[in-house]
Amino acid sequence: MPRLNQPMLWLSRRNRNNAMAIFQRARRIFSRARFCFWMGRIFLLCGVILLSGCVRHEPPADITIINGGEPESLDPAIITGQVEMRIVQGLFEGLTRLDPKTGRPIPGLAENWEISPDGRIYTFHLRTNLTWSTGEPITAGDVVYSWIRALNPATASGYAGPLFYLKNAKDFNAGKIKDASLVGVQALDKFTVRFDLDHPTAFFPDVCAMPVAGVVPQPTIEKQGDRWLMAKPLPVSGPYELVYWRLNDKIRLQKNPRYWDAANTRSEIIDLLPVGSPNTALNLYECGQADIVWDKELVPGQLLDVLIRRPDFHAFSYLGDYFIRFNVTRKPFDDPRVRQALALTIDKERIVKKISRAGEQPASHIVPDGTAHYTSPEGLGYDPERARKLLAEAGYPGGRGFPRFEYVFSAPASGGDKLHENIAIELQQMWHDELGIQMDLRQLEAKIFYTAQAHLDFDLSRSSWTGDYDDANTFLGLFTSDDGNNRTGWKNARYDELIGRANQEPDLKVREKLFQQAETILVRDELPIIPLYFYVGINYYDTNKIQGIYPNILDNHPLQAIRKVKSK
Repeated sequence: MPRLNQPMLWLSRRNRNNAMAIFQRARRIFSRARFCFWMGRIFLLCGVILLSGCVRHEPPADITIINGGEPESLDPAIITGQVEMRIVQGLFEGLTRLDPKTGRPIPGLAENWEISPDGRIYTFHLRTNLTWSTGEPITAGDVVYSWIRALNPATASGYAGPLFYLKNAKDFNAGKIKDASLVGVQALDKFTVRFDLDHPTAFFPDVCAMPVAGVVPQPTIEKQGDRWLMAKPLPVSGPYELVYWRLNDKIRLQKNPRYWDAANTRSEIIDLLPVGSPNTALNLYECGQADIVWDKELVPGQLLDVLIRRPDFHAFSYLGDYFIRFNVTRKPFDDPRVRQALALTIDKERIVKKISRAGEQPASHIVPDGTAHYTSPEGLGYDPERARKLLAEAGYPGGRGFPRFEYVFSAPASGGDKLHENIAIELQQMWHDELGIQMDLRQLEAKIFYTAQAHLDFDLSRSSWTGDYDDANTFLGLFTSDDGNNRTGWKNARYDELIGRANQEPDLKVREKLFQQAETILVRDELPIIPLYFYVGINYYDTNKIQGIYPNILDNHPLQAIRKVKSK
């Protein structure tokens, strides 16, 4: 069909003149209509702006942070991801909190604590001026309620495992004990909480700073049930109150004036944006619409080599790693020889140099280098010839008869970096070329992915973990039989015994040897996981404008410490 702005040259001169006149008139009419249409749109938009200005004026945020994807929840007992934890730590404080400079536990709701000579009893003394953001006092009973709630099997907390150091906590969580008063936490009086542990646990103050140990409001939860986070106002124990959570828009936090350390809460209003696209994150930052962007996955991969050289892009090592989980309840991955064969054919150097590209170090063990009081044993390296022999021993010479299987990974947000997919494709090619086996790729939306992982609905799965505290147990304890974050179906009595003995051992050298024996089982002998590389973190912000962010090995940056420098 001819376009309207191209006269029909095949007509006679007279007809062409008539046609041209009709064309010019039609264009004028169309232009007037288009002008009226757009003016109408403009007047309508102005009206909406004026009307919205009359209805509500929202003050600008002091700090705007791009925080990654949309949180799954803000319930301290339910969350498992870093995106959620950053926000929750600003809303619900525990007995301790983390120092922004060191990542070590310091007094929080408790002003001090005592440890019995045998290291099995911790007595915490609460500050006497504690109140909820709604004005009611925070007491020792609130602390006990919060810990018992996280341990209650009805809560279904995936992060209850770190609380199992309490007497009877594991059995209560498993439903073997019904009486919560038998769990080793009790209020001695209004301001004193006692914890009885199964054995000495040097990092117990670190556990008290974890989001799962945050103190939550019992009356609100009992009244509202699963919808308690929607209460208006929502009582919080931390430095910030929740103003609102608008899905796919932002979470707004406002300073809690009743927080015990409100004088040192540096920003009045903080907005956290759920942006998963690196290009969008960078554009918002460059345009001044965001002050801080967390996470390497929010750096555009194609610009990484250039951006990492900028002074406002900060790279650092921290306790985190990227690895693969096997579902050992499914054949043929119930055979350790098969798992070893797949591990031995991964060229990890190729992955970090070709795909991740931020200086990550290949990993053959799960506990990151630099973890306090611990050096890992080496796991399996790169040896395709040995891998082929192992696969043949398992009954699949040259890959013949090996069933097709799936590798599950989470989808990025719209426009997001395809790191997980690119690694999956690389693994697919390596295993095909070296072992002659066929792997299919299955990409899932993030929430569905984590549900599938929790229910063992996968063959192999991409995985990652960031340490909750500076100790080998935060990684090795994951793979004990009863830990909610195990997600492999793997159970090994000898491994469980070694981890249990290590955590009861006061001598650091003896403890290290026990952990090393356990990790050898994990990364050399049984291999329910394959470590790929240790993380390098990247976040970006201008140090001339933002203060209060410090590099630490936990990559933990408390919101109350962050502030914008006022321009002169």
